[in-house]
Amino acid sequence: MNLTQGLDDLVVVALVAALAPIVTALLPGPRVPQVVIFLFGGVLIGPHVLGLAETSAIQLIANIGLGFLFLLAGYELDPSLLRLRPGKLAAGGWLISAVIAVGVAAGLTAAGYIRDYVPVGLALTTTALGTLLPILRDNDMLSGKFGRDVYAAGAVGELFPILIIAVFLTRRGHFIALASVALVGVLAVALTAVPWLTGHRAVQRIVQEGQDETAQITLRGAMVLLFVLLAVASRFGLDVVLGALLAGMVMRGWAHQSNMDITSLEHKLDAVGYGIFIPIFFISSGMSLDLKAIAHDPLRMLLFFALLLIVRGLPSLLIYRRELPARQRVEMTFITATTLPLLIALVDIGQQDGVMLPATAAALVGAGVLSVLVYPLIAVTLHRSAPPTPADVAVPAAEPAAETSPAPDNPEPSDQGDQSPQPLGLPARQASGRRPAAVSM
Repeated sequence: MNLTQGLDDLVVVALVAALAPIVTALLPGPRVPQVVIFLFGGVLIGPHVLGLAETSAIQLIANIGLGFLFLLAGYELDPSLLRLRPGKLAAGGWLISAVIAVGVAAGLTAAGYIRDYVPVGLALTTTALGTLLPILRDNDMLSGKFGRDVYAAGAVGELFPILIIAVFLTRRGHFIALASVALVGVLAVALTAVPWLTGHRAVQRIVQEGQDETAQITLRGAMVLLFVLLAVASRFGLDVVLGALLAGMVMRGWAHQSNMDITSLEHKLDAVGYGIFIPIFFISSGMSLDLKAIAHDPLRMLLFFALLLIVRGLPSLLIYRRELPARQRVEMTFITATTLPLLIALVDIGQQDGVMLPATAAALVGAGVLSVLVYPLIAVTLHRSAPPTPADVAVPAAEPAAETSPAPDNPEPSDQGDQSPQPLGLPARQASGRRPAAVSM
């Protein structure tokens, strides 16, 4: 494809990204996530409808967008949270989902409905944490105990499938793949020592002076980190989302060890990710959606849409029965059943293997799109329909100092350093449940 055609395609994609927040604001009723507008916009301009753009022209930028999505998800994730009770509960819920998925995939395979049962079964256990975070944050659903459980469930729903993809869904031997994962993990751990190695006063002065204006040294360092781990993961034959997730976790360590303006860095990452690359990824995903295959067998898509809720969502009703009130357990059911980015990656793997039926691939992606459209909306509606419960603002017993939180309807404390109690294991911007509207997805 020549440069002119590629630029023309990029113009169309950029136009969809720019119009998405306007369309979202003009639509009546509950606010639709911009992700949905991106996807439908991609379908509209894609080769299956108007044919205004091709995915091949923007594939590299779309892959960077996928990387940014998981970079930001990894940055939000505090690994210590997985060792606490929310992490243990989330792991238990995912294991139940995995067992159900094995039975469902085996039954569908025996019935001749699917052929590539491993990617399909694994797709039913995923959760789109990176996609959900902006939606839930905009609706103040990430504070208190419920927020910790959401982070843990979303992290497990991304991290466990990513590891399985990297080890078992590879054309290399499982032992080599496992060794590759270990080596990439060791590299990520080694990179966390960079702030310590650059702790000299002269280096810190350079970082402080060059983190804003034209130098943007911290943002450029974050980009280098992302590209390095993406390239290393790809070189080892691993899925690039693993490298992106690790890059986000390493970046979190850098931000909290170095003497840098963390808030400024977070705003920059949001601006670059949500402002440029992530919309292109979702629009590209919509462009690749085969509407003819879905229209030929719509029941297949609806079946996968229901299975996402049954396999990934329903275990939350059991796992959190002693942790959360009934309404929040139902909210968690719909939150954990929301998926898309990893599902797209699994569909690509199945198609590369030449085993996954085209109808199955289209139905899975279509089910993922529906899950992003419907399930978070139901969870948000349930959240808005009931007043806050004590569990919404629960403070762990180990944090007695945070006994006096400001009234929810008093906006002034947020201008005084956010004095409300922060949930254990989450950075300040996660605990507050707020993000600038400019990066709302």
